[in-house]
Amino acid sequence: MAVIRVLLADDDTDVRATYRSILESDPIIHVIPAEAASGREAIVKTLDEKPDVVIMDIRMPELDGLVALEHIRRARPEQAVLIVTTFGDAEYVARAVSLGANGFLTKTGDPYDLLRGVKAAAAGGAALSPAIAAHLIDVLRVSAQRPARRTVAAADLTAREREVLSLLARGKSNAEIAAELFLVEGTVKGYVSGIFTRLGVRNRVEAAIKAHEAGIV
Repeated sequence: MAVIRVLLADDDTDVRATYRSILESDPIIHVIPAEAASGREAIVKTLDEKPDVVIMDIRMPELDGLVALEHIRRARPEQAVLIVTTFGDAEYVARAVSLGANGFLTKTGDPYDLLRGVKAAAAGGAALSPAIAAHLIDVLRVSAQRPARRTVAAADLTAREREVLSLLARGKSNAEIAAELFLVEGTVKGYVSGIFTRLGVRNRVEAAIKAHEAGIV
């Protein structure tokens, strides 16, 4: 497997050091020497270094992590960004989802969630731990940002769609889902697109949240 290059963006040097120690325990993850201590630095260093994954704190000086995410999305739409959140950041969550964050991590979470999240994001998957998924469900239930659409519940999908959604919610990429279900990747891509339409969601994170909410995961 190719090495995954990670950029750390957090204004707390101790937090960055902790992340670096955890991530570099895995031989396929390389934390690049450049680090960002502000949202503005996160934008500049992401565009300069072109990492595979950015781990982005929300509350940073100069520009917050969500403003930085928005700028990065415009310049590098394909860039994988994992948002670091706390349960006190609820007001930011719906916006981060709408901006296309690839997943959410907690600063006090299991180190395995950090490793798994980076690998999932690098492969094009969505990274959600069960604890943060439950939190996001509560936040997004009261969010009015999503336009009204005629949709079905996750529980009403076909058996195959539920299989695909379950794997998607576990952070699997289209290629990994295809391998597990013995399908071609193009077929999985079609299923994923159809699931998005039927559920009325815009990205893999929203679909994963729906899966957790329905108990499919």
